[in-house]
Amino acid sequence: MSTVAIIGAGPNGLAAAIVLQAAGRSVVVYERLDTIGGAATTQELTLPGFRHDLGAAVHPLGAASPFFQSLPLAQHGLAWLRPEIPLAHPLDGGTAAVLHHSVGVTSELLDEDGPLYQRAVGSLAQGWDLIAEAVFGPVLRIPSHPLALAGLGIRGLRPASVAQGSLRTTQGRALLAGLAAHTPMPLSKPGNTAVALVLAALVHVTGWPVAKGGSQAIVDALASVFREMGGLIETNRYVRDLDDISPVGTVVFDTGPRAMATIAGERLPARARRRYRLYRHGPGVFKVDFALDGPVPWSAPDCRKAGTLHLGGTSEEIAEAERASWDGVVPDRPFVIASQPTVTDPSRAPVGKHVLWTYCHVPAGSPFDMTEAIERQVERFAPGFRNLIIDRHATGPADLEAWNPNLVGGDIAGGRTDQLRMLFRPRLSRSPYHVGPGLYLGSSATPPGPGVHGMAGFHAAQTLLSNGD
Repeated sequence: MSTVAIIGAGPNGLAAAIVLQAAGRSVVVYERLDTIGGAATTQELTLPGFRHDLGAAVHPLGAASPFFQSLPLAQHGLAWLRPEIPLAHPLDGGTAAVLHHSVGVTSELLDEDGPLYQRAVGSLAQGWDLIAEAVFGPVLRIPSHPLALAGLGIRGLRPASVAQGSLRTTQGRALLAGLAAHTPMPLSKPGNTAVALVLAALVHVTGWPVAKGGSQAIVDALASVFREMGGLIETNRYVRDLDDISPVGTVVFDTGPRAMATIAGERLPARARRRYRLYRHGPGVFKVDFALDGPVPWSAPDCRKAGTLHLGGTSEEIAEAERASWDGVVPDRPFVIASQPTVTDPSRAPVGKHVLWTYCHVPAGSPFDMTEAIERQVERFAPGFRNLIIDRHATGPADLEAWNPNLVGGDIAGGRTDQLRMLFRPRLSRSPYHVGPGLYLGSSATPPGPGVHGMAGFHAAQTLLSNGD
Protein backbone atom coordinates (compact mmCIF):
# COMPACT_ATOMS: atom_id res chain seq x y z
CA MET A 1 0.00 0.00 0.00
CA SER A 2 1.24 3.50 -0.79
CA THR A 3 1.31 5.93 2.13
CA VAL A 4 -0.57 9.21 2.11
CA ALA A 5 -0.04 11.97 4.67
CA ILE A 6 -2.96 14.19 5.70
CA ILE A 7 -2.00 17.51 7.27
CA GLY A 8 -4.78 18.60 9.62
CA ALA A 9 -7.38 16.55 11.51
CA GLY A 10 -10.42 18.70 10.82
CA PRO A 11 -13.58 17.30 9.21
CA ASN A 12 -12.16 17.63 5.69
CA GLY A 13 -8.85 16.03 6.60
CA LEU A 14 -10.61 13.10 8.26
CA ALA A 15 -13.00 12.75 5.32
CA ALA A 16 -10.06 12.50 2.91
CA ALA A 17 -8.38 10.01 5.22
CA ILE A 18 -11.44 7.74 5.30
CA VAL A 19 -11.85 7.76 1.51
CA LEU A 20 -8.17 6.95 0.94
CA GLN A 21 -7.95 4.30 3.65
CA ALA A 22 -11.02 2.61 2.16
CA ALA A 23 -9.31 2.65 -1.24
CA GLY A 24 -6.34 0.70 0.09
CA ARG A 25 -3.94 3.47 0.92
CA SER A 26 -2.02 3.57 4.20
CA VAL A 27 -3.00 6.91 5.69
CA VAL A 28 -1.46 8.91 8.52
CA VAL A 29 -3.15 12.10 9.76
CA TYR A 30 -1.00 14.74 11.46
CA GLU A 31 -2.56 17.29 13.83
CA ARG A 32 -0.62 20.15 15.45
CA LEU A 33 -2.81 20.26 18.59
CA ASP A 34 -3.33 17.60 21.24
CA THR A 35 -6.98 17.26 20.19
CA ILE A 36 -8.52 16.71 16.77
CA GLY A 37 -11.33 18.70 15.18
CA GLY A 38 -10.01 21.94 13.76
CA ALA A 39 -12.92 24.38 13.71
CA ALA A 40 -15.30 21.67 14.96
CA THR A 41 -14.09 21.45 18.55
CA THR A 42 -15.99 21.59 21.84
CA GLN A 43 -14.49 22.56 25.20
CA GLU A 44 -15.34 24.00 28.61
CA LEU A 45 -14.37 27.57 27.76
CA THR A 46 -16.06 29.27 30.70
CA LEU A 47 -16.91 27.13 33.73
CA PRO A 48 -16.84 23.39 34.51
CA GLY A 49 -19.83 21.63 32.97
CA PHE A 50 -20.49 24.32 30.33
CA ARG A 51 -19.53 22.93 26.92
CA HIS A 52 -19.00 25.48 24.15
CA ASP A 53 -18.30 24.99 20.45
CA LEU A 54 -15.04 26.75 19.64
CA GLY A 55 -15.90 27.00 15.95
CA ALA A 56 -18.97 25.82 14.05
CA ALA A 57 -22.07 25.13 16.14
CA VAL A 58 -25.07 24.49 13.86
CA HIS A 59 -24.81 22.00 11.02
CA PRO A 60 -27.38 22.17 8.21
CA LEU A 61 -24.68 21.20 5.68
CA GLY A 62 -23.29 18.47 7.92
CA ALA A 63 -26.64 16.74 8.27
CA ALA A 64 -27.15 16.98 4.50
CA SER A 65 -23.60 15.96 3.53
CA PRO A 66 -23.68 13.03 1.08
CA PHE A 67 -20.36 11.81 2.45
CA PHE A 68 -21.45 11.91 6.08
CA GLN A 69 -24.66 10.14 5.12
CA SER A 70 -22.62 7.34 3.54
CA LEU A 71 -20.89 6.56 6.85
CA PRO A 72 -22.25 4.78 9.95
CA LEU A 73 -21.61 7.85 12.10
CA ALA A 74 -24.53 7.10 14.43
CA GLN A 75 -22.84 3.82 15.33
CA HIS A 76 -19.79 5.86 16.30
CA GLY A 77 -21.61 8.20 18.66
CA LEU A 78 -23.01 11.00 16.47
CA ALA A 79 -26.61 12.09 17.07
CA TRP A 80 -28.25 15.06 15.36
CA LEU A 81 -30.65 17.07 17.54
CA ARG A 82 -33.17 19.37 15.86
CA PRO A 83 -34.72 22.35 17.64
CA GLU A 84 -38.46 22.90 17.55
CA ILE A 85 -37.84 26.08 15.54
CA PRO A 86 -34.71 26.04 13.35
CA LEU A 87 -34.29 29.80 12.89
CA ALA A 88 -35.75 32.97 14.38
CA HIS A 89 -35.01 36.59 13.52
CA PRO A 90 -36.25 38.89 16.29
CA LEU A 91 -37.38 42.41 15.47
CA ASP A 92 -37.98 45.40 17.69
CA GLY A 93 -41.33 45.41 19.46
CA GLY A 94 -41.28 41.76 20.56
CA THR A 95 -41.99 40.17 17.17
CA ALA A 96 -39.87 37.79 15.12
CA ALA A 97 -39.63 36.36 11.64
CA VAL A 98 -39.46 32.59 11.89
CA LEU A 99 -38.47 29.67 9.68
CA HIS A 100 -40.33 26.53 10.74
CA HIS A 101 -39.59 22.99 9.61
CA SER A 102 -42.69 23.17 7.41
CA VAL A 103 -42.55 25.21 4.21
CA GLY A 104 -46.31 25.70 4.43
CA VAL A 105 -46.25 27.06 8.00
CA THR A 106 -43.34 29.37 7.16
CA SER A 107 -45.12 30.66 4.06
CA GLU A 108 -48.28 31.41 6.02
CA LEU A 109 -46.32 33.41 8.59
CA LEU A 110 -44.64 35.43 5.85
CA ASP A 111 -48.03 36.70 4.73
CA GLU A 112 -47.63 38.58 1.42
CA ASP A 113 -44.19 37.05 0.85
CA GLY A 114 -45.50 33.53 1.40
CA PRO A 115 -46.24 32.64 -2.24
CA LEU A 116 -42.78 33.79 -3.34
CA TYR A 117 -41.20 31.77 -0.52
CA GLN A 118 -43.13 28.71 -1.68
CA ARG A 119 -41.84 29.12 -5.23
CA ALA A 120 -38.24 30.07 -4.46
CA VAL A 121 -37.43 28.06 -1.32
CA GLY A 122 -40.13 25.40 -1.26
CA SER A 123 -39.18 24.18 -4.73
CA LEU A 124 -35.50 23.92 -3.73
CA ALA A 125 -36.36 21.96 -0.60
CA GLN A 126 -38.67 19.64 -2.50
CA GLY A 127 -36.05 18.99 -5.17
CA TRP A 128 -33.06 18.96 -2.83
CA ASP A 129 -31.78 15.61 -4.09
CA LEU A 130 -31.52 17.11 -7.59
CA ILE A 131 -29.37 20.06 -6.53
CA ALA A 132 -27.33 18.49 -3.71
CA GLU A 133 -24.63 17.38 -6.16
CA ALA A 134 -24.07 20.97 -7.27
CA VAL A 135 -24.23 22.41 -3.75
CA PHE A 136 -21.63 19.96 -2.46
CA GLY A 137 -19.40 19.65 -5.51
CA PRO A 138 -16.95 21.57 -7.68
CA VAL A 139 -18.56 24.01 -10.09
CA LEU A 140 -16.71 23.40 -13.36
CA ARG A 141 -18.46 20.20 -14.38
CA ILE A 142 -21.67 19.34 -16.20
CA PRO A 143 -24.49 19.06 -13.63
CA SER A 144 -26.64 15.94 -13.62
CA HIS A 145 -29.82 18.01 -13.33
CA PRO A 146 -29.27 21.36 -15.05
CA LEU A 147 -32.95 22.31 -15.12
CA ALA A 148 -33.23 21.88 -11.35
CA LEU A 149 -30.33 24.30 -10.94
CA ALA A 150 -31.75 26.90 -13.29
CA GLY A 151 -34.02 28.50 -10.70
CA LEU A 152 -31.26 28.68 -8.11
CA GLY A 153 -28.86 30.16 -10.63
CA ILE A 154 -31.24 32.80 -11.95
CA ARG A 155 -32.36 33.95 -8.51
CA GLY A 156 -29.16 33.25 -6.60
CA LEU A 157 -26.67 35.26 -8.61
CA ARG A 158 -28.47 38.49 -7.81
CA PRO A 159 -27.19 40.45 -4.81
CA ALA A 160 -29.43 40.15 -1.77
CA SER A 161 -29.94 43.92 -1.85
CA VAL A 162 -31.52 43.51 -5.31
CA ALA A 163 -33.48 40.35 -4.48
CA GLN A 164 -35.12 42.19 -1.57
CA GLY A 165 -36.99 44.29 -4.12
CA SER A 166 -39.29 41.32 -4.70
CA LEU A 167 -40.26 41.15 -1.02
CA ARG A 168 -43.08 43.17 0.52
CA THR A 169 -42.76 42.54 4.26
CA THR A 170 -40.21 43.67 6.83
CA GLN A 171 -39.99 40.07 8.06
CA GLY A 172 -39.23 38.68 4.61
CA ARG A 173 -36.53 41.24 3.89
CA ALA A 174 -34.93 40.72 7.31
CA LEU A 175 -34.85 36.95 6.85
CA LEU A 176 -33.23 37.24 3.43
CA ALA A 177 -30.63 39.71 4.70
CA GLY A 178 -29.75 37.56 7.70
CA LEU A 179 -29.37 34.41 5.66
CA ALA A 180 -27.29 36.18 3.01
CA ALA A 181 -25.06 37.70 5.71
CA HIS A 182 -23.76 34.25 6.65
CA THR A 183 -21.44 34.96 3.73
CA PRO A 184 -19.04 37.69 4.90
CA MET A 185 -19.49 40.30 2.21
CA PRO A 186 -21.80 43.25 1.53
CA LEU A 187 -25.38 42.44 0.59
CA SER A 188 -24.78 44.39 -2.63
CA LYS A 189 -22.35 41.74 -3.93
CA PRO A 190 -23.62 39.05 -6.34
CA GLY A 191 -24.01 35.46 -5.20
CA ASN A 192 -25.12 35.86 -1.60
CA THR A 193 -28.77 35.33 -2.52
CA ALA A 194 -27.86 31.78 -3.55
CA VAL A 195 -26.39 31.19 -0.09
CA ALA A 196 -29.58 32.54 1.48
CA LEU A 197 -31.81 30.30 -0.65
CA VAL A 198 -29.75 27.17 0.03
CA LEU A 199 -29.65 27.82 3.78
CA ALA A 200 -33.39 28.47 3.83
CA ALA A 201 -34.07 25.27 1.89
CA LEU A 202 -31.92 23.31 4.35
CA VAL A 203 -34.21 24.45 7.16
CA HIS A 204 -36.84 22.21 5.58
CA VAL A 205 -34.41 19.43 4.59
CA THR A 206 -32.27 18.98 7.71
CA GLY A 207 -33.80 21.24 10.34
CA TRP A 208 -30.50 23.02 11.11
CA PRO A 209 -29.43 20.54 13.81
CA VAL A 210 -26.69 20.56 16.42
CA ALA A 211 -24.57 17.54 17.34
CA LYS A 212 -25.42 16.04 20.71
CA GLY A 213 -22.68 16.95 23.15
CA GLY A 214 -21.14 19.50 20.78
CA SER A 215 -19.53 19.69 17.36
CA GLN A 216 -16.64 17.62 18.71
CA ALA A 217 -18.95 14.61 18.37
CA ILE A 218 -18.80 14.92 14.57
CA VAL A 219 -15.02 14.70 14.31
CA ASP A 220 -14.84 12.09 17.06
CA ALA A 221 -17.21 9.89 15.03
CA LEU A 222 -15.16 10.43 11.85
CA ALA A 223 -11.96 9.59 13.70
CA SER A 224 -13.56 6.46 15.13
CA VAL A 225 -14.54 5.28 11.64
CA PHE A 226 -11.04 5.98 10.35
CA ARG A 227 -9.26 4.21 13.20
CA GLU A 228 -11.58 1.21 12.87
CA MET A 229 -10.34 0.94 9.27
CA GLY A 230 -6.74 0.84 10.48
CA GLY A 231 -5.86 4.50 9.99
CA LEU A 232 -3.44 6.38 12.22
CA ILE A 233 -3.83 9.86 13.74
CA GLU A 234 -0.83 11.54 15.34
CA THR A 235 -1.62 14.55 17.53
CA ASN A 236 0.88 17.11 18.82
CA ARG A 237 2.56 16.94 15.41
CA TYR A 238 3.03 20.48 14.13
CA VAL A 239 4.16 20.02 10.52
CA ARG A 240 6.00 23.18 9.46
CA ASP A 241 7.77 21.49 6.55
CA LEU A 242 7.31 18.16 4.80
CA ASP A 243 10.71 17.17 6.15
CA ASP A 244 9.02 17.04 9.59
CA ILE A 245 7.24 13.80 8.63
CA SER A 246 8.31 10.50 7.16
CA PRO A 247 8.96 10.73 3.40
CA VAL A 248 5.74 10.28 1.44
CA GLY A 249 4.93 10.76 -2.21
CA THR A 250 1.41 12.08 -1.69
CA VAL A 251 0.07 14.70 0.73
CA VAL A 252 -3.41 16.08 1.31
CA PHE A 253 -3.65 19.41 3.12
CA ASP A 254 -6.58 20.33 5.32
CA THR A 255 -5.08 23.80 5.69
CA GLY A 256 -5.39 27.19 4.10
CA PRO A 257 -3.56 27.83 0.80
CA ARG A 258 -0.91 30.01 2.45
CA ALA A 259 -0.03 27.34 5.01
CA MET A 260 -0.05 24.67 2.31
CA ALA A 261 2.41 26.64 0.19
CA THR A 262 4.74 27.16 3.17
CA ILE A 263 4.69 23.52 4.25
CA ALA A 264 5.04 22.15 0.70
CA GLY A 265 8.01 24.40 0.01
CA GLU A 266 9.96 23.52 -3.10
CA ARG A 267 7.76 20.51 -3.86
CA LEU A 268 5.28 23.08 -5.09
CA PRO A 269 6.27 24.76 -8.38
CA ALA A 270 7.57 28.30 -7.79
CA ARG A 271 4.81 30.06 -9.71
CA ALA A 272 2.07 28.14 -7.86
CA ARG A 273 3.83 28.71 -4.55
CA ARG A 274 3.80 32.46 -5.07
CA ARG A 275 0.13 32.42 -6.10
CA TYR A 276 -1.01 30.45 -3.06
CA ARG A 277 1.04 32.57 -0.67
CA LEU A 278 -0.87 35.60 -1.99
CA TYR A 279 -4.27 33.94 -1.46
CA ARG A 280 -6.75 36.55 -0.25
CA HIS A 281 -8.78 36.27 2.93
CA GLY A 282 -11.94 38.09 3.93
CA PRO A 283 -13.25 39.78 7.09
CA GLY A 284 -12.73 38.19 10.48
CA VAL A 285 -15.14 37.39 13.27
CA PHE A 286 -15.37 38.22 16.94
CA LYS A 287 -16.92 35.47 19.03
CA VAL A 288 -18.36 35.47 22.55
CA ASP A 289 -19.50 32.37 24.44
CA PHE A 290 -21.75 32.81 27.46
CA ALA A 291 -22.47 30.63 30.48
CA LEU A 292 -25.96 31.54 31.66
CA ASP A 293 -27.96 31.02 34.84
CA GLY A 294 -31.09 30.31 32.81
CA PRO A 295 -32.58 30.46 29.31
CA VAL A 296 -32.27 33.68 27.32
CA PRO A 297 -35.40 35.79 28.03
CA TRP A 298 -36.27 36.64 24.43
CA SER A 299 -39.20 39.04 24.05
CA ALA A 300 -40.61 37.05 21.12
CA PRO A 301 -41.83 33.65 22.42
CA ASP A 302 -40.76 31.78 19.27
CA CYS A 303 -37.14 32.82 19.86
CA ARG A 304 -37.10 30.81 23.10
CA LYS A 305 -37.58 27.63 21.07
CA ALA A 306 -35.17 28.49 18.24
CA GLY A 307 -31.82 26.80 17.73
CA THR A 308 -30.32 29.65 15.70
CA LEU A 309 -31.04 33.37 15.90
CA HIS A 310 -30.15 36.30 13.68
CA LEU A 311 -29.74 39.47 15.73
CA GLY A 312 -29.56 42.57 13.60
CA GLY A 313 -33.00 44.08 13.23
CA THR A 314 -34.06 45.20 9.78
CA SER A 315 -32.45 44.37 6.47
CA GLU A 316 -31.13 47.93 6.26
CA GLU A 317 -29.33 47.59 9.61
CA ILE A 318 -27.78 44.27 8.57
CA ALA A 319 -26.62 45.70 5.25
CA GLU A 320 -24.98 48.63 7.05
CA ALA A 321 -23.15 46.36 9.51
CA GLU A 322 -21.87 43.97 6.86
CA ARG A 323 -20.72 46.80 4.60
CA ALA A 324 -18.82 48.37 7.52
CA SER A 325 -16.81 45.25 8.38
CA TRP A 326 -16.02 44.71 4.69
CA ASP A 327 -14.77 48.28 4.40
CA GLY A 328 -12.51 47.92 7.44
CA VAL A 329 -14.82 49.74 9.86
CA VAL A 330 -15.93 48.22 13.17
CA PRO A 331 -19.76 48.19 13.14
CA ASP A 332 -21.45 49.91 16.07
CA ARG A 333 -24.51 47.66 15.80
CA PRO A 334 -23.12 44.38 14.43
CA PHE A 335 -25.18 41.64 12.86
CA VAL A 336 -24.90 38.79 15.37
CA ILE A 337 -25.44 35.11 14.59
CA ALA A 338 -26.35 33.21 17.75
CA SER A 339 -26.93 29.58 18.70
CA GLN A 340 -28.55 28.34 21.89
CA PRO A 341 -27.78 24.61 21.76
CA THR A 342 -29.08 23.91 25.26
CA VAL A 343 -32.61 24.51 23.97
CA THR A 344 -32.39 21.06 22.41
CA ASP A 345 -29.26 19.61 24.07
CA PRO A 346 -29.33 20.13 27.86
CA SER A 347 -26.18 18.00 28.20
CA ARG A 348 -24.12 21.10 27.27
CA ALA A 349 -24.62 22.73 30.71
CA PRO A 350 -25.41 21.86 34.34
CA VAL A 351 -29.07 21.31 35.17
CA GLY A 352 -31.08 24.50 34.71
CA LYS A 353 -28.14 26.37 33.14
CA HIS A 354 -27.58 27.30 29.49
CA VAL A 355 -24.91 28.28 27.00
CA LEU A 356 -25.15 30.86 24.24
CA TRP A 357 -22.78 30.99 21.23
CA THR A 358 -22.47 34.29 19.34
CA TYR A 359 -20.30 35.96 16.74
CA CYS A 360 -20.24 38.94 14.41
CA HIS A 361 -18.14 39.99 11.43
CA VAL A 362 -15.34 42.49 11.97
CA PRO A 363 -12.49 43.78 9.79
CA ALA A 364 -9.73 41.21 9.27
CA GLY A 365 -7.39 41.15 12.25
CA SER A 366 -9.40 43.77 14.15
CA PRO A 367 -8.13 44.25 17.73
CA PHE A 368 -11.40 45.91 18.83
CA ASP A 369 -13.31 44.16 21.64
CA MET A 370 -16.87 43.54 20.44
CA THR A 371 -18.13 41.93 23.66
CA GLU A 372 -20.17 44.97 24.72
CA ALA A 373 -21.65 45.44 21.23
CA ILE A 374 -22.70 41.79 21.02
CA GLU A 375 -24.24 41.84 24.49
CA ARG A 376 -26.09 45.01 23.56
CA GLN A 377 -27.65 43.31 20.53
CA VAL A 378 -28.77 40.31 22.60
CA GLU A 379 -30.15 42.55 25.37
CA ARG A 380 -32.01 44.55 22.72
CA PHE A 381 -34.18 41.54 21.89
CA ALA A 382 -33.96 39.82 25.30
CA PRO A 383 -34.23 42.41 28.11
CA GLY A 384 -32.66 41.02 31.28
CA PHE A 385 -30.13 38.88 29.42
CA ARG A 386 -27.14 40.51 31.12
CA ASN A 387 -28.51 39.55 34.55
CA LEU A 388 -28.19 35.88 33.61
CA ILE A 389 -24.51 35.94 32.60
CA ILE A 390 -22.41 33.82 34.95
CA ASP A 391 -19.30 33.92 32.80
CA ARG A 392 -18.21 34.77 29.27
CA HIS A 393 -15.30 33.97 26.96
CA ALA A 394 -14.39 36.39 24.18
CA THR A 395 -12.34 35.37 21.14
CA GLY A 396 -11.09 37.98 18.69
CA PRO A 397 -9.53 37.50 15.24
CA ALA A 398 -5.98 37.24 16.61
CA ASP A 399 -7.09 34.64 19.16
CA LEU A 400 -8.82 32.61 16.46
CA GLU A 401 -5.75 32.62 14.22
CA ALA A 402 -3.47 31.69 17.13
CA TRP A 403 -5.72 28.73 17.92
CA ASN A 404 -6.16 27.69 14.29
CA PRO A 405 -3.70 29.18 11.75
CA ASN A 406 -6.17 28.45 8.94
CA LEU A 407 -8.38 31.26 10.29
CA VAL A 408 -6.18 34.02 8.90
CA GLY A 409 -7.19 37.35 10.39
CA GLY A 410 -10.18 35.61 11.97
CA ASP A 411 -11.58 34.58 8.55
CA ILE A 412 -13.83 31.54 9.12
CA ALA A 413 -14.99 31.33 5.48
CA GLY A 414 -11.72 29.98 4.08
CA GLY A 415 -11.06 33.08 1.97
CA ARG A 416 -12.79 36.03 0.36
CA THR A 417 -16.24 35.30 -0.98
CA ASP A 418 -16.85 38.22 -3.36
CA GLN A 419 -16.66 37.93 -7.14
CA LEU A 420 -17.96 34.35 -6.83
CA ARG A 421 -14.76 33.25 -5.07
CA MET A 422 -16.86 30.85 -3.02
CA LEU A 423 -17.40 28.87 -6.22
CA PHE A 424 -14.03 29.27 -7.94
CA ARG A 425 -11.27 28.91 -5.41
CA PRO A 426 -8.49 28.71 -4.50
CA ARG A 427 -8.10 29.30 -8.26
CA LEU A 428 -10.20 28.92 -11.39
CA SER A 429 -9.59 25.31 -12.38
CA ARG A 430 -11.37 22.14 -13.39
CA SER A 431 -9.30 20.46 -10.66
CA PRO A 432 -9.02 22.93 -7.76
CA TYR A 433 -7.88 20.18 -5.39
CA HIS A 434 -4.70 19.18 -7.27
CA VAL A 435 -2.16 21.90 -6.47
CA GLY A 436 1.19 20.28 -7.38
CA PRO A 437 3.00 16.98 -7.97
CA GLY A 438 1.55 14.60 -5.40
CA LEU A 439 0.03 17.56 -3.51
CA TYR A 440 -3.68 18.06 -2.87
CA LEU A 441 -5.69 20.71 -1.06
CA GLY A 442 -8.97 19.66 0.56
CA SER A 443 -9.90 22.40 2.99
CA SER A 444 -12.65 25.04 3.17
CA ALA A 445 -10.58 27.06 0.68
CA THR A 446 -11.78 24.59 -1.99
CA PRO A 447 -15.33 23.84 -3.18
CA PRO A 448 -17.88 23.58 -1.70
CA GLY A 449 -16.35 25.98 0.84
CA PRO A 450 -16.95 26.46 4.57
CA GLY A 451 -19.09 24.27 6.77
CA VAL A 452 -18.64 21.01 8.64
CA HIS A 453 -19.52 18.59 5.83
CA GLY A 454 -16.27 16.87 4.80
CA MET A 455 -17.01 17.28 1.10
CA ALA A 456 -13.86 19.27 0.24
CA GLY A 457 -11.72 16.49 1.70
CA PHE A 458 -13.85 13.90 -0.07
CA HIS A 459 -13.33 15.57 -3.46
CA ALA A 460 -9.60 16.02 -2.85
CA ALA A 461 -9.27 12.31 -2.08
CA GLN A 462 -11.32 11.32 -5.13
CA THR A 463 -9.15 13.54 -7.32
CA LEU A 464 -6.03 11.91 -5.89
CA LEU A 465 -7.37 8.44 -6.65
CA SER A 466 -8.43 9.35 -10.19
CA ASN A 467 -4.94 10.73 -10.82
CA GLY A 468 -3.42 7.46 -9.64
CA ASP A 469 -1.25 9.13 -6.96
